[in-house]
Amino acid sequence: MPAAARKVEKSADAYRSIGEAADELGLQPHVLRYWEGKFTKHLKPMKRPDGRRMFRPEDMQALRAIQLLVHERGMTLKGAGQLINEQGVEKVLAGEAILKCGAEKAAQASPARELQQTIRDAFEATEAEDAPPPASRSKLEAMLADLEDIKQRLDKARLAKAA
Repeated sequence: MPAAARKVEKSADAYRSIGEAADELGLQPHVLRYWEGKFTKHLKPMKRPDGRRMFRPEDMQALRAIQLLVHERGMTLKGAGQLINEQGVEKVLAGEAILKCGAEKAAQASPARELQQTIRDAFEATEAEDAPPPASRSKLEAMLADLEDIKQRLDKARLAKAA
């Protein structure tokens, strides 16, 4: 086998050209260039004087994390970027990064949730004192049901946006 046809094994901390990085990840070089523009915070390959990109080991880790999220977990680039920014490349590669939803998002304040709490407090206060007239209680219950419906729609939209 001629010397040029043999693959050279590089150490883990060696710099890689865009072609070597693409081959190692099983991607096309244009994908890496595109990701470089989308993930500027995590992908900063060195550029040689002749303009060639050289990917550092940190860049390769970031590329692996992006590939894992986008190609294997089916996330959008925007969602993958948010997850990597929030939890870091190391957690993504270790499998410890999780999407925040449900109870964690419920803890965040929002005008709809504050209004719901105000109505609940009103219910508790009136039950403690004396029962409100049936007409006002039914209006409050209808408002609460509407707000809970709005909250469910907002939560669904936020989850769809995050994914």
